[in-house]
Amino acid sequence: MFKKTLLFVISLLLLLLTSSVSSPGKFIKIFLPNGVDLTAELAITDVERGLGLMFRDRINWDQAMLFVFEEEWFHSFWMKNVKFPIDILWLDKDKKIVHIETDVPPCEGGDCPSYSPKYPALFVLEFKSGSVRKHQLKLYDKIDFILSELPKKEDNQ
Repeated sequence: MFKKTLLFVISLLLLLLTSSVSSPGKFIKIFLPNGVDLTAELAITDVERGLGLMFRDRINWDQAMLFVFEEEWFHSFWMKNVKFPIDILWLDKDKKIVHIETDVPPCEGGDCPSYSPKYPALFVLEFKSGSVRKHQLKLYDKIDFILSELPKKEDNQ
């Protein structure tokens, strides 16, 4: 257990130290059904998905984070070390919303609840709390974006 925790902390520190260097393909445009577009930071590797929005001070209305997985599944999320509430959308392989959580609060304690979809998802989109309401998003709406390629299992090792 200690080794896993230490490895995770070291990975997070390395990611934080290198995060100021931008890499091509790290951000993409997300297009909502109402025509609004957001700039989404991609979380594709295990380390990027594990870190998510942790330790950031805020997220703006025009920003999001898109988590990309290798396969559809019941991917769970928690709010440990996230400093602000967010809205979370789970999207299937066709980029349709299959589950919505709104106004998910930060977790300040040790036991943070997990949020899971009712149906398998391939993508998860996190953005500013109130965005679902503001953009009138609902189940089965399609969120558009273009990825150059989906991650492969060997990319995350």
